[in-house]
Amino acid sequence: MPKTRKDGGARQSELPATLQRSDEKAQRTYAHAYDAAIEQYDGDEEAAHRVAFAALKHTHEKVGDSWRPKPEAGPSDERAEEGYGSHAPTAGGVDARASKSHLAGIARELGIRGRSSMTKAELVEAIDAENRRLTRRNA
Repeated sequence: MPKTRKDGGARQSELPATLQRSDEKAQRTYAHAYDAAIEQYDGDEEAAHRVAFAALKHTHEKVGDSWRPKPEAGPSDERAEEGYGSHAPTAGGVDARASKSHLAGIARELGIRGRSSMTKAELVEAIDAENRRLTRRNA
């Protein structure tokens, strides 16, 4: 089923829950990338889903259980940079290429304890874990 409507907007009922709680641009980005990939990969829904999230990670970062625009566009981690088929580790939507201070701010917003003594890699891991916990809770 296509993720976009005839007017180009995203079909709410076809979007993952985290995207339903996100802004319109995140929804459109995911939906258009998914629809293009589903054609390119002969109906392979898993491939289309991965391509759509890789595209989304270029413009948005996952904070809690939704996606929000990144301060600067670009790939968020190695897997998003390499694209579909990459076996590089993923940061699960956390903008691992952001500054440590940006990540510390996200960690503060999410109420992550011990953030002031964490390395950048530890902040990415802690934010990803909290994002996954919040997504499960709100699913």
